[in-house]
Amino acid sequence: MTHAPAALFDTLLDIMARLRGPGGCPWDLEQTPVSLKPFLIEEAYEVLDAIDGGEPRALAEELGDLLFQVVFHARLAEERGDFAMGDVLRALVDKMVSRHPHVFGDAAVGTPREALAQWEALKQREAKASGRPRSIIDGVPRAMPSLVRAQRTQSKAARVGFDWPDARAAWDKVREEVDETTEALATGDRERIREELGDVLFSLVNAARLASIDAEDALHGATEKFRRRFTDMEAQLSAQGKSVDNVPQAELERAWEAAKAAERQR
Repeated sequence: MTHAPAALFDTLLDIMARLRGPGGCPWDLEQTPVSLKPFLIEEAYEVLDAIDGGEPRALAEELGDLLFQVVFHARLAEERGDFAMGDVLRALVDKMVSRHPHVFGDAAVGTPREALAQWEALKQREAKASGRPRSIIDGVPRAMPSLVRAQRTQSKAARVGFDWPDARAAWDKVREEVDETTEALATGDRERIREELGDVLFSLVNAARLASIDAEDALHGATEKFRRRFTDMEAQLSAQGKSVDNVPQAELERAWEAAKAAERQR
């Protein structure tokens, strides 16, 4: 069944007002924009989990939880006299219309790349008109996970042609940075090691991006693979009356290789 979104959105705003009003929820009443930050991030990640899970009903629920965070922040701003949900929606509508002149105006673009370039050009024009200089690579939040931030920053620079020609060329840079890290490790200089390792990671993201691989997703998959194999290794040792924290390193290695082999067979 399809529900009328406008009426339900008004109901949601009324619920939020009641939660924050006299006789409302004690927990909701004590929240601030700062205290809500972890919940906003958590809800966004739960949306990502739901997307990966491929279950529409779960995704609908998680999107609702994320929307509630937006409504909550708008309510707090309204109480401070800063802005209200109507201002949020008005600004969003105006931005979507103005940034898509090929849909709502008479501009023309032929490819997704051209549409993206137009979007960036319009952002630059808006920033210049407002007297706020804007770099091509601005707009990537500092709070973003570092791999995602690196990839988004590199992608923005690539839009103006500042990029490696292909993934192979980017991989040559990875090798160069690895060699520099090897030299840094030999010195024992922690600050230099930190910097060189950062360069390696940044270069790896470049190579992944140019190979059309999402670096964050690739690392997530590798971490999940390690987790599966490690828990299999624990189970294998436990079945023998042993534990990972009290067997020799050599036995851990054998159990690890067995877990890897078992996963490949599955």
